[in-house]
Amino acid sequence: MTPRILIAEDDADLRDLLQDDLEDAGYETLVAIDGRAAVAHIERPEEVIDLVLSDFRMPGITGSELLSRVRDLRPEVPVIIITAFGSVEQAVELVKAGAFQYLTKPFDTDELLQSVARALESTEAHREQARLRREIRIPGEFIIGRSRQMQDLFRLVQRAARSTSTVLITGESGTGKEAIARSVHRMSQRQGEFVGVNCAAIPAELMESELFGHTGQAFTGARQARAGLFESADSGTIFLDEIGEMPIQLQPKLLRVLQEGTVRRVGADREREINLRVIAATNRNLEKEVGDGRFREDLYWRLNVIHLHIPPLRERPFDIPDLVAHFLTRITEKAGRPAINITPETLAILTAYHWPGNARELENAIERAVALADSGSLRPEDLPERVRNQAGTSALIARGKERRMTLYELEREYIIDTLRQTGRNKSRAAEILGVDRRTLHRKLDEYRAQDPDFEL
Repeated sequence: MTPRILIAEDDADLRDLLQDDLEDAGYETLVAIDGRAAVAHIERPEEVIDLVLSDFRMPGITGSELLSRVRDLRPEVPVIIITAFGSVEQAVELVKAGAFQYLTKPFDTDELLQSVARALESTEAHREQARLRREIRIPGEFIIGRSRQMQDLFRLVQRAARSTSTVLITGESGTGKEAIARSVHRMSQRQGEFVGVNCAAIPAELMESELFGHTGQAFTGARQARAGLFESADSGTIFLDEIGEMPIQLQPKLLRVLQEGTVRRVGADREREINLRVIAATNRNLEKEVGDGRFREDLYWRLNVIHLHIPPLRERPFDIPDLVAHFLTRITEKAGRPAINITPETLAILTAYHWPGNARELENAIERAVALADSGSLRPEDLPERVRNQAGTSALIARGKERRMTLYELEREYIIDTLRQTGRNKSRAAEILGVDRRTLHRKLDEYRAQDPDFEL
């Protein structure tokens, strides 16, 4: 099927020229004399549109406003913005808002057609991502991400919720393991409560009675019988966070809960049947813990029926802008402050930082920046010093400003830097960049075609 391109341009001469160039190249075109007319086309569900080519400055609705409407209504459709007023800052801002590419006037026909071809090649991937975002609704504070890693995780969470099997969630501290656990529970058919337990926060000598309960005469000070947390979670879900901290002498009792569906209170001579789902989480390597004799192997395999791994934030930097927007909204609303913007330079620094504390550290940095901001925008100086000073971030931005690089050149620099940081591991670099290997190889082949001396 011939791709159909919507051209939004208020300059009649340029609009006709764009239409002629695209139709001569074999594309079907649809024209709009300004932003409002373009939005009218976008809002018609029956209108087939594969790509939007829009001027940045138009009366009424600007190119950036049109971009926002396209992202809301048709997130699978790539948008190319053209303007005579280009800058690195503006390019970063438009990319952050979702533009596929940014062309500065004057540009030649070959440059335009190359950009259109690249955008249309991405259309299928964009459509698939949009489908996933429509179909998957994950409740939770940190469960945000359009990267391939997170989309794969979302699909697995959805499938896990339909089952009754135990789930083991792994990931570094601050990645949102409890939020994932709550999502599995909320999307399941369980009618009971979600009971969260931090195994690292309960003293070892109290953990047995806290989890399993006790009778009135179980030990000194036990004046009356008390149900444990397992019984409290009956018909629901119990979340055992930091499961690697559970004392090994209690692990056989947990194993019996999983195998038999029964609990025995401390001091009791009979077991009680319960119907609950167990979700456990850890930032430890439990297989190593098993090898070192600190965790029972049979319990490990009982817990690890469905394994959900949350990748660290440094491996999915393309999720950072969405998280930043989420945290900004939540923090400003909680503080009763008006909405606050973020400058392109600030977002670039946040995206490049390695975030050892993951989403929790990012939220902390945003909260600090909002508290210290003395204007309507978050600026680099509002960020923690450790974030601002990370090596390499400012250098890339500085090179872009100094050389007045185009968006295409910025993308090229970022891809090359990512490949070098990963030791030229293309699979790893593709994951970080949020693209598949074929796309990355196509980019590299394009760079080599333009520069025969190109090498990493």
